[in-house]
Amino acid sequence: KIKELSLIIPVFNEKDSIKELYELLIKTLNPLALDFEIIFVDDGSDDKSFEIIKSIAARDNNVLGLRLRKNSGKSAALSAGFEQACGRFIATMDADLQDRPEELPQLIETLKNGYDVVCAWRHQRKDPLLKKFLSLIFNKTSSIISGLKLHDINCGLKIFRKEVISEIQLYGQLHRYLAVMAYYKGFKITEVKIGRASCRERV
Repeated sequence: KIKELSLIIPVFNEKDSIKELYELLIKTLNPLALDFEIIFVDDGSDDKSFEIIKSIAARDNNVLGLRLRKNSGKSAALSAGFEQACGRFIATMDADLQDRPEELPQLIETLKNGYDVVCAWRHQRKDPLLKKFLSLIFNKTSSIISGLKLHDINCGLKIFRKEVISEIQLYGQLHRYLAVMAYYKGFKITEVKIGRASCRERV
């Protein structure tokens, strides 16, 4: 069945945040009156992450849990989720609560305003100074090399039209460059400023 939104969430040893993330997502998405699905992709966790995902999926038909046999990386986890997604719009989000689910509605609305990809921009980061500096260098370098002018290319919170995902092949560390690959395919890309939920962030 075609849905309006598929949300793909890679998970690796996030047992402490999954339930809270799910509850925040339901609180955010239910009032929007859209047909959605949440796809948690367990990337070979060795904690109780997948057991928690299974328990949520057992009581909510809008939730699907996938599990990779071993830890294969974020690109592999996203690819597995993309293959299962049936939404016209496909969003991605990390599982560790570093970004707020409450930001999703503005990304959805921006996408509906004629864009193919909308990227979140964490413009008020609370990370340590060194991490912020390294991130600035990464984003500046990526923008110069790719020609795509974004402030936060590596942010996990993004939303795409289905046709964008259909034209992208992910492997290795290419999940960091989803927006760049879409840009090279000729899709229309923008970014929106978001708040910051915590200073936790995967490298």
